[in-house]
Amino acid sequence: MKRATLIASATILFAGLVQAEAVPEIAFESTANFFKLPAGVYFGEVCGIAVNSKKHIFVLSRANPTGPAYGAAAAALYEFDPNGKFLREIGRGLYAWSFAHAVRVDHEDNIWVADKGSDMVIRFDPEGRVVMVFGRKVEASDEAAHPLEHPKPPLPAVNGYFRQVTDMAWDSKDNVFISDGYINSRVAEYNRDGDWIKTWGEYGSAPGQFFQLHSIVIDRDDHIYVADRGNARIQVFDTGGKLLNVIKIDVPAPPGAPPAIGNQPAEVGALAAGANQFQTPGSPWALCLTPGSPQYLYVADAYPGRIYKLTTEGKVLGYLGGSGKKLKKFGWIHELACPSENEIYAAEILNWRAQKLTLHP
Repeated sequence: MKRATLIASATILFAGLVQAEAVPEIAFESTANFFKLPAGVYFGEVCGIAVNSKKHIFVLSRANPTGPAYGAAAAALYEFDPNGKFLREIGRGLYAWSFAHAVRVDHEDNIWVADKGSDMVIRFDPEGRVVMVFGRKVEASDEAAHPLEHPKPPLPAVNGYFRQVTDMAWDSKDNVFISDGYINSRVAEYNRDGDWIKTWGEYGSAPGQFFQLHSIVIDRDDHIYVADRGNARIQVFDTGGKLLNVIKIDVPAPPGAPPAIGNQPAEVGALAAGANQFQTPGSPWALCLTPGSPQYLYVADAYPGRIYKLTTEGKVLGYLGGSGKKLKKFGWIHELACPSENEIYAAEILNWRAQKLTLHP
């Protein structure tokens, strides 16, 4: 399949030499203590964040753990008003809550959650009622109720079932595209009525293959952007599953940049054999698209812990942040929401928080 690969740092030809064009750092602020939780309520690992048309913010946290170390119900969905005031918890004790992964809001303000632990996607209406469920949780009484294996290649996928689902997005016809995800390595499509349509993708590193689909968004032209995290790239498709583009973010980490956790990556800026691809600079953990015109794509990586601003064609326009624990630093951004070009919400795994960011480009 013919494809164009966009290297995000632009190049300049001069006197026969190729030089990398500098990517600017974007100035920004983080609002301190923006989210105001009730007394006795805490965030755990914040893995998801989304904003609806009323500017209400939905935060998905791996909180409310119960039970043993394995099998604990680690999911809670909270709603806040535009000023960060706590409004309610949605779905407390929900059967699908197992290990939260992502939350999104569609254009009708329905709230969607992908739960990696239960292998389910849940659609709530704006009032918080469950109106659709996708996938099926393994029964607790079943002898197969244990952690999923990760064989390489994965076992054949089954229509309607997920194996560690990660995210969801919608096209202009309200078809829903679900990234499935850690094991199945595919995109699944349903129509607006919840009927199964098709699937595409498989495990691997070739064009159109995936190694851990971690985030998915769709622009106004119905181009589907998939964060192929394990392959350190974003693959872009049409709604038929045809590969249109491959985006790689090539912005080197600063010398000596600290990781948020763990040892210093062995080789910075390169996908070396045996390297930890998830800690490669530019390896996409989280994606969001702005609603304005033109649209911009924001992408977060784990190392060196930055957020990148891209055109939808893949050119990097700037970056912000870095790994750390203070405000304006990040510890594994797991999901982004960008209700406007210069307003971003970042959900962090390691720092147990979400930050509201205001950009000053």
